[in-house]
Amino acid sequence: MNKVLDLAEQLGAALLQQCWIATTAESCTGGGVSMAITEIAGSSAWFDRAFVTYSNEAKQQMINVQAETLVEHGAVSEPVVTEMAKGALDHSNANISVAISGIAGPGGGTALKPVGTVCFAWADKTGWLYTETCLFDGDRNAVREQAIEKSLSGMLQRLQTLA
Repeated sequence: MNKVLDLAEQLGAALLQQCWIATTAESCTGGGVSMAITEIAGSSAWFDRAFVTYSNEAKQQMINVQAETLVEHGAVSEPVVTEMAKGALDHSNANISVAISGIAGPGGGTALKPVGTVCFAWADKTGWLYTETCLFDGDRNAVREQAIEKSLSGMLQRLQTLA
């Protein structure tokens, strides 16, 4: 967990430097990204809120993911995390967001979306948006840990391009 905490610390410093605030929209990580962020003392200065939208219904109710998007693409898809990231920004005081949805396992995988498939979207108030899908190795905990690292590093990379 040291790498995650190091990333969270670096993210906090970058957010403070930019005078930005972060938010998260999490599914398969179950709040792990926001937990890592709030492990850092003083994170209330640069972290607004987290949306743990594990069910499709929660995604729709809390951050305006469209039912049609879920039906057409499935919860683990770049179109869904795109809507999650934008919805988190719309329902928070944040300048930057990350959204995560994936299949951590041990079950739930398919031939097209095997266990370890995790989709990410990062968005910010300037209109910037980036999506990526990864296939992580390992058990449920390992997949979630890698997803948390990727989430934090993606936000950090965006902030470093603005500095």
